[in-house]
Amino acid sequence: MKVVMYGALGRMGRRIITLASPDTDIEITGAVDTDPSMKGVDIGDVIGIGKLGVAISNDLETEIKNADVVIDFSLPHATLVSSEICEKHGIALVVGTTGFSDIEKEQFLANVKNVPCVFAPNMSVGVNLLFKLVRETAAIIGEDYDVEITEIHHKFKKDAPSGTAKHIAEIIADTVNTPLEEYGVYGRQGITGERTQKEIGIHAIRAGDVVGEHTVTFGTMGERFELVHKLHSRDALASGAIRAAKFAATAQAGLYDMQDVLGLN
Repeated sequence: MKVVMYGALGRMGRRIITLASPDTDIEITGAVDTDPSMKGVDIGDVIGIGKLGVAISNDLETEIKNADVVIDFSLPHATLVSSEICEKHGIALVVGTTGFSDIEKEQFLANVKNVPCVFAPNMSVGVNLLFKLVRETAAIIGEDYDVEITEIHHKFKKDAPSGTAKHIAEIIADTVNTPLEEYGVYGRQGITGERTQKEIGIHAIRAGDVVGEHTVTFGTMGERFELVHKLHSRDALASGAIRAAKFAATAQAGLYDMQDVLGLN
């Protein structure tokens, strides 16, 4: 399976290439990034794993011609470009980009309607089990418990709240039939008044080098319980992305998430 990494110099791009390079089922054939000063440099030398014979390119359209799958961990505006190019060439796509505006997400989904695309805010196995447990829990307790979501990430993360936290909120809102756009509360300040029954609280913390932590708190009078996931290394995300790429390479055209990849749906 021939893979092009889009966003190759980012934190996730580096780890995906590092873990994928010794995989006998995968050949890294392209490494694309926007930094013009790195063009032509071997990606293996840059990330410290030795020469791979793959020169960094600034042009996805050129690199995609020999690919089976493109893995994209970049920024929303860049993913709109990659998704359009993948659609044009009929190439499968795995996307872990977060921070889309509603308009950007709508455009992205339109771009990938005719290719296999795995789109997930978080590709770790543990987080996707968390998604499943959150849905099952919300279905059991309904609106009887207050729900608060807290996420912690490193200080370099550009979007808040995290795509994972947003997805957890969407799962809860969908399960209990509570419109997130109406009842989502993003942090609190001042005299907010008594918490309403349908609120879904979402809170973002940025500190140091935290890879990612998510806590979903369910509380009612007399008790509180929590579902917690702590990510210690980006390798869990990178391994999930590689697993998603193998899935996408043989999938029919359509939109998938990690629940599909892991057989949890």
